[in-house]
Amino acid sequence: MSTAEKYLKPEVIRQIKRLDLRAQFIVKGFLQGLHASPFHGFSVEFSEHRKYTPGDDPKDIDWLVYAKTDKYYVKKFEAETNVTGYLVMDLSRSMGYTYRQELTKFDYAICLAAALCYLMVHQQDPVGLLTFDRKIRHSLRPKARRRQIGDVLSLLANLKPEGETDIAQSLVQVAAMLRHTSLVMIFSDLLADPEPVMQSLYRLRHGGHDVILFHVLDEAEVNFPFRGMVEFEESESRQLMTLDADGFRGAYLSEVESFRENYRRECFQAGVDYVPLDTSMRFDRALTEYLMRRSGRG
Repeated sequence: MSTAEKYLKPEVIRQIKRLDLRAQFIVKGFLQGLHASPFHGFSVEFSEHRKYTPGDDPKDIDWLVYAKTDKYYVKKFEAETNVTGYLVMDLSRSMGYTYRQELTKFDYAICLAAALCYLMVHQQDPVGLLTFDRKIRHSLRPKARRRQIGDVLSLLANLKPEGETDIAQSLVQVAAMLRHTSLVMIFSDLLADPEPVMQSLYRLRHGGHDVILFHVLDEAEVNFPFRGMVEFEESESRQLMTLDADGFRGAYLSEVESFRENYRRECFQAGVDYVPLDTSMRFDRALTEYLMRRSGRG
């Protein structure tokens, strides 16, 4: 099975294609990173056109638009409509965890990243990749070519999440690297002190970037299915501890809910899209729901 087949199954490609056709206006708004309502209804019929001005190539005139309006419009050039996206992937050891031995958090994040990469490239929007643990480890320049999906997947498929992490410092590095306003899509379990992470997210937003934070947890981290005395290993220090899971469950679930709610509230205030996910959710459906939810803004 090829890398692309492993991480982006044909039925998921079909799902994303259907999303693209059904909600092309929504997707455009998503990719353009507009936090206000991007379309003002459907009255802006020619949002991908602008009026012909002297010096434009007459070959670019859209004659169908002329037939409807009796005015000359040219299609916008790619440089005028493109949005540059960056997939920012957490390589920390904790991302390699899985309870059921199916998809790790890292695998799940790769599936999401592949779907978003496909969606952007399908619309001729360049997308690149950055990976990090304690600092940026890999960088793939943004491109809009179809082969970029394979390049992104090939790189990710050969990586193992095994380092310690410094999410906040890595995101500060990302902010320093970006020269133009971009759509920054972050995939992480966020198992770190939230305060410096939020400061780095504020820094990205201050730079004018649109930020989506995909908070990926394992289903067991969300649902805590353990019973009796269980030995747990701390994901990055690998320190072992034995706990009475039944006695610990209530406090644990409350803490996870508080953890996610804190991020939801802080991200809302920062203008960051916060998308809480766990590995039991179908990632294509989760992505579709997120896009539809975002379209209701403004």
